[in-house]
Amino acid sequence: MGTIRIRSNVLNNLIKIGFVSLLMLGCKLTVMSTPTATSTPITQESLVLPSKTVTEIIPTLTSVVEESPSGKIAFTCQLTGVRYQDQICIINADGTGFMRLTWDDTAAHFYPSIAPDGKSIVYSANPTGTYEIYEADLNGNFNQLTHSLGTLTSPEISPNGDLIAFTLGDGQNTSIWLMDRNGSLPRMIYGPGWDPTWSPDGGQILFASYDQNEAIQLFTINLDGTNLQQITQMENIRGRSDWSPDGKWAVTYSGEPWERELFTLPIEGGEPRQLSPTGGNSQGPSISPDGEWVAFTAYFGDIGNDDGCEIYIIRTDGTNLRRLTENATCDWQPRWGP
Repeated sequence: MGTIRIRSNVLNNLIKIGFVSLLMLGCKLTVMSTPTATSTPITQESLVLPSKTVTEIIPTLTSVVEESPSGKIAFTCQLTGVRYQDQICIINADGTGFMRLTWDDTAAHFYPSIAPDGKSIVYSANPTGTYEIYEADLNGNFNQLTHSLGTLTSPEISPNGDLIAFTLGDGQNTSIWLMDRNGSLPRMIYGPGWDPTWSPDGGQILFASYDQNEAIQLFTINLDGTNLQQITQMENIRGRSDWSPDGKWAVTYSGEPWERELFTLPIEGGEPRQLSPTGGNSQGPSISPDGEWVAFTAYFGDIGNDDGCEIYIIRTDGTNLRRLTENATCDWQPRWGP
């Protein structure tokens, strides 16, 4: 989650198995988006702690015709109006070509992420009663990759296509895991942690966890579990983030329920900068493959309405805000791919 918002019935099911994760984008109840803290603080090899000063920019809505962004955006879509029947959908980055990829209305589907070659999508779903990781091609043909490891969410394929990073919940805590692309050789690299995303060179993972004060922050770590580094010192960070294609910056979101905003920040330390227009409860960001745009979920003009979330994109300089979806039910958890 990642960020990240979950419907009430799904949340109840997860609570019954003792796992409250960041599946929810986090609108009203902060606890729904925050895994249980542990009594053991994280020990960092080094800390990069930028100050809490935040530079706010107000993006402009424009009608100027510009070149459309490229690629596709996968997202969680609530097509039936039933909150525990979320599906996986995909749309072109210019707003055309909407397509539904999953069709099991008896199960919930979350956390889609597009493969680096753009030919498939990995996601989490619970048709077996437990959240497992699946991979589907763009025709909707799918394959279950995991079996009874725990509650699995937020899968993301490595840049070279060989590995998948994901979050595992065991009923008490969450941790960052890796496995081979076909689901074999699952192994934990760090815990507690959630919402992993890859560095562009595939050598590190960016994820959310607790600092020594049990506040949620962002960290990076090598694939063998070494070189843990805290890269943020912000308030009310949630989880779902993304790492820029040039490796120099990341985008995340933070804030109180219904008051969340997107922020960009240098990986090597520096001041966070507000990217989203104030007042949209913006969250769950994902960077375009060319590094020029960010996709995210927001509630502009519909704050307080659980079904008011839609997919937006914005340039990384804060200009050219565009809305891609417009449905009576919620569209959320976007992830950009080629």
